[in-house]
Amino acid sequence: MALDPIDWTLLRSFLAVADHGSLSGAARALRLTQPTLGRHVRQLEAQLRAKLFTRSARGLLPTEAAGELLPHARLMASTVAARERAASAGAEVDRGTVRISASEIVGAEILPPLVAAFRRTHPLVEVELVLSNRNENLLQREADIAVRMVRPTQQQLVARKIGDVPVRLFAHRSYVKRRGMPAVPEDLMVHDLIGYDRIPAVFEGGGLEALRPQFRLRSDNDLAQVALLRAGAGIGGMQAQLGARDRSLVPVLHRHVELPLEMWLVMHGDLRESRRVRRMYDFLDAGLRAHVRGKRPART
Repeated sequence: MALDPIDWTLLRSFLAVADHGSLSGAARALRLTQPTLGRHVRQLEAQLRAKLFTRSARGLLPTEAAGELLPHARLMASTVAARERAASAGAEVDRGTVRISASEIVGAEILPPLVAAFRRTHPLVEVELVLSNRNENLLQREADIAVRMVRPTQQQLVARKIGDVPVRLFAHRSYVKRRGMPAVPEDLMVHDLIGYDRIPAVFEGGGLEALRPQFRLRSDNDLAQVALLRAGAGIGGMQAQLGARDRSLVPVLHRHVELPLEMWLVMHGDLRESRRVRRMYDFLDAGLRAHVRGKRPART
């Protein structure tokens, strides 16, 4: 689809409708009226000379033309958001927004106390926390800082290796009481294993492929797997440092089963001159290193 310059307001409304599947949901998200959203979509359709949505029982569904437009619109949204974050710095050093991307587990289990501690000493810095197992594109400024479990390769990025984070097996005490403790890896075959439906690239070659048929409970959402583990549904993998903190969990076959992961802290090289981003980067560096060593973040 050849794109002429398009008003960002129209693209923003188009993205909201595509993400929410209805004019009403998009209107609530953008705090606009439904007629305004409808008018924006019609104006964009007229400019592109293409139908962007079709009505169905499930709401508004994107057409093929909309599917071609979406990546361009999302890229523009990332660019606009990055410019807004840069502009938000103002005259004061520690004012503005920092957008942090991390995996589901890191973002939900590790970063919240660190972000809370940072905000106590830097209350004018706003934080956007993005939980996704997809590596946000720092080169396109989808995030300012990222915590990644694979080594970045782009030369424009500044990266520090935080350390090695092993993933080991754990079970809830109630599960072990009910089903017993495996003594050797072969015993896992008669237990309820929690695992992935589609093995993530970060774990390829780590042995999960062979176990995949034995996963009785499967989810590609890491938080769902941890919730199942804590509910006593079966035996599952968890970052060793997190599992050791949870007194309701017990280690399973730690001498036999371990999947190694690396943790990296990454930001775009151009952001080294941003004081608020640099402060957050250094703060997370120290906090994540303490986590890898098995220490809880200190309250400040």
